[in-house]
Amino acid sequence: MKTAVVLFNLGGPDSLDAVRPFLFNLFNDKAIIGLPQPWRWLLARYISGKRAPVAREIYDHLGGKSPLLEQTQDQANALEKVLGPDFKVVVAMRYWHPFADQALQQVQDWGADRVILLPLYPQFSTTTTGSSLKQWHQLAAGRFGQTKVVCCYPVMPGFVSASARLIRAQYDQALGKGQPRLLFSAHGLPQSIVDKGDPYQRQVEQSAAVIVAALGIDGLDWAICYQSRVGKAKWIGPSTEEELARAGADKVPVVVAPIAFVSEHSETLVELDIEYRHLAESLGIPGYFRASTVQSHPDFIHGLARLVAEPKQFRGQACGTRCLCAEEP
Repeated sequence: MKTAVVLFNLGGPDSLDAVRPFLFNLFNDKAIIGLPQPWRWLLARYISGKRAPVAREIYDHLGGKSPLLEQTQDQANALEKVLGPDFKVVVAMRYWHPFADQALQQVQDWGADRVILLPLYPQFSTTTTGSSLKQWHQLAAGRFGQTKVVCCYPVMPGFVSASARLIRAQYDQALGKGQPRLLFSAHGLPQSIVDKGDPYQRQVEQSAAVIVAALGIDGLDWAICYQSRVGKAKWIGPSTEEELARAGADKVPVVVAPIAFVSEHSETLVELDIEYRHLAESLGIPGYFRASTVQSHPDFIHGLARLVAEPKQFRGQACGTRCLCAEEP
């Protein structure tokens, strides 16, 4: 049986000219801004135009484009190698090329007998996984006889062990600056989305707890925080800035671990590595260390392969009713 695995990710601009249309696609998604059309289109056009100059500066730090596609393709290649010749792994980005319709065409051209949808978001949110899955089901309705979904994997052993190994390497270096505090930094969400039942924050907390257990460090000082807040609405917290301020007041080194990202992109390479590093220095934090995302770490890739073999094996451990962990209707 020929099985296609579709890796979903956010996507990112592949040139500075693509920054504004990428942002427009992001803010024109109903899962991000819930206004009806044409108001959402108008607001997305306004926001993307206003934010594009700053975003272009951010991507200029990254060589003029996002590195996300190349890293996601590396993950796809690594996963396909582990799975074997009866599997084809394709990439579907939500807001920039290759879009879901392009991935769908690859799956059809290959002649897949079944499809497994595998978002590269360990924790489920309606704004990420939910949006990608909804779009795929709309595009692919009735085209494949068997479609399964891996909705989330916040406590997946391969993700946990890869994260723990990468964090431990930075933690051991940080010990030279004092007793470190581990900060799990995740992308934030408006509080209103969580209040509607989105399980993302709860699953971030589950991921952090199992990674801390895997680290096995007695008396580990750790906290969860959230980055990338935009707008005036209330967001879940505490913010990463607030936790860095607390570390500065306590004069402890920090190890920052991006717990909700599995690839490097602007939020890690610019926000964490440049902006928050400068903030840490200005706050007098004695050492700032940042753990890498899991990317194509063998533990993570083999963990994904096990999820593909049995997509529902972790159902009930973390999934909520909004996770869509079921076969396509």
